[in-house]
Amino acid sequence: MRQLIASALMVLTSAFAATAQERELVTLQTRQDSEGWEAVGRLDIAGKGFCTAALIRERLILTAAHCLYDSDGSLIAADRFEFRAGLRDGRAAATRGVQRAVAHPDYMHDEALTRASAVAMDIAVLELDRPIRETRLRPYLIAERPLTGDEVGVVSYGRGREEAPSLQEVCSVLGRQTGVIIMTCDVDYGSSGSPVFIVRDGETRIASVVSAMAHVGGEKVSLGTSLAEPLTTLMAHFASVAPARPGGTQRVMTLGERNDTGAKFVTID
Repeated sequence: MRQLIASALMVLTSAFAATAQERELVTLQTRQDSEGWEAVGRLDIAGKGFCTAALIRERLILTAAHCLYDSDGSLIAADRFEFRAGLRDGRAAATRGVQRAVAHPDYMHDEALTRASAVAMDIAVLELDRPIRETRLRPYLIAERPLTGDEVGVVSYGRGREEAPSLQEVCSVLGRQTGVIIMTCDVDYGSSGSPVFIVRDGETRIASVVSAMAHVGGEKVSLGTSLAEPLTTLMAHFASVAPARPGGTQRVMTLGERNDTGAKFVTID
């Protein structure tokens, strides 16, 4: 997780007035707590640390592009990644290696300077070495970009809570600027790549991916990528650089394509 100096981000001064119903982070301690969220996992990076990622296809996970880079700015070899879906107290619902990692083609990695333009393209997909076909690990749908005022939620791993995922059921979208979604979601180091969920048509879908932390008007905010166009571009790029597997071809993802995820949020009256 990176920090961004947010003086260039324009947020309405009244944005923080509408957050009274927000929920605190809750650790998903039991299998019952985690039901529907098992396809979110910790993405371990040998010799570096970890990010958070989510399953969007049987062989594909979605995370932040900056997770693919080492401290010296070099790309991390695919075999240094391990995806541990639904990891809780040392046990994962599924563990997979990674055989290919592809960042958005327009993402420019600069560890020393985090810009809004980089956040807008800060997404990557990683191809797992084996598909995940567990019944309770269903890939998530992708949603249209969230609007200002929308309620969203986030499932993440983070510093001090590495051993189990945490769920914040309700946080708010404060605004959007140049492809960046500005939110009140509570994130920390390790939360990079965390899926931001929204309910659309009765289904829980990924609406953004957490990229960075920032401060606006003295308040901590989280920044994510608007997935609509960037993800379409990323998937087309992935299809062009990743050879088709024997007996099939790479498919470009479309928004709203059905995956039948069982994740649910609690309705707030």
